Amino acid sequence: MNNSDIILDNVSFEIKKGDFLGIIGPNGAGKTTLFKCMLGLNKDYSGEIKIFNKEIKKESKEIYKKIGYIPQSNNLDTRFPATVKEVIHLGSIGKKTSREKINELVKLTGISEYMDKRIGDLSGGQQQRVMITKALIHEPELLILDEPATAIDTNILRVFYKLLTKLNKEKKITIIWSSHDLDAVNLLSNKIACIYKKLLFHGRSEEFFSDENNLKKFSESSMHIHIKNHHH
Repeated sequence: MNNSDIILDNVSFEIKKGDFLGIIGPNGAGKTTLFKCMLGLNKDYSGEIKIFNKEIKKESKEIYKKIGYIPQSNNLDTRFPATVKEVIHLGSIGKKTSREKINELVKLTGISEYMDKRIGDLSGGQQQRVMITKALIHEPELLILDEPATAIDTNILRVFYKLLTKLNKEKKITIIWSSHDLDAVNLLSNKIACIYKKLLFHGRSEEFFSDENNLKKFSESSMHIHIKNHHH
């Protein structure tokens, strides 16, 4: 592998139980690649990734039962025939989930009124809440969200962010999410990892946002990507 092929180089950090970690960095910085490695979808890396103190290359099955993942979303095809109820049941991974449990989750994520609607007929924000409900069905301890706000209208974002805070604070779910919205990351996350091929910063969010050098590093990495793309 040439140096130019390396997407992430020497990225090392720890996440504590109960953290709400915001991963920031420009497009092409390696955020989605990092998630794919954490989920075992990309095994082409050196070093090790441990989740719940287990090495994911060796004990992935056990680990994945405890993880909920919401990939970068695009609006689903409006012709997609499944109802919201059917999509949610896909998340139970062979585990029987009581009707009470489903009702409680659906109430929490605010999608009760959509249960019999076709998922393709919902807005981006509504679909995203369905996907979160689906990810929560098997009661994960860790929730990974890749750019979850991209398909959501700005006027609904507040409701969505409130839901994430609730899951973290009340349900005690550890959350790792990536976002381009620095204000939202500052508001929601207690820890920040700033990535551009390498780890530029990892620590408490107030440390990151109170230091102008960190913000300068972040904007320089964004600019670098922008200029590179411009030449293509």
